[in-house]
Amino acid sequence: MMANAVQSIPDGMHTVTPHLVVDGAAKAIEFYKKAFDAVELSRLPGPDGKIMHASIRIGDSVVMLVDEGPHWQSFGPLTLKGSPVTLHLYVPDTDATFAQAVSAGAKATMEPADMFWGDRFGQLQDPFGHKWSIATHQRDMTPQEMQAGMQEAARNMQASQSS
Repeated sequence: MMANAVQSIPDGMHTVTPHLVVDGAAKAIEFYKKAFDAVELSRLPGPDGKIMHASIRIGDSVVMLVDEGPHWQSFGPLTLKGSPVTLHLYVPDTDATFAQAVSAGAKATMEPADMFWGDRFGQLQDPFGHKWSIATHQRDMTPQEMQAGMQEAARNMQASQSS
């Protein structure tokens, strides 16, 4: 009898999966549950109680988490004093999700607004230093419409800075 072949990408996973390093993975999991309605899928604590691997589901996507591990040269954004990475989260209602995340402890860095590319969009930082953009797609736009909208937004920004 031949064994079933193992899938190279497990069920429920996507090709690219964020893997967040945080100082306090257990607290981060609880924050993501409150902020983004995350569902905990797995948790593997190490002998010292720190999380060696965990996974949560936000919407249809899995996010993996691990506690910082200096012995592995694995540090989160608070220890590193920032991160160049932003996690982009599409949701049915940007304003509601944004308010829920702020209520759970996130810091608003850009209030939600309608953007020239067709999304309602806002940005925040979670208590663990990770940056998130929250968006709801509102209208499909051509590249030409987006280009024109970007140019108008740039003109408006310049006008407001010069006044």
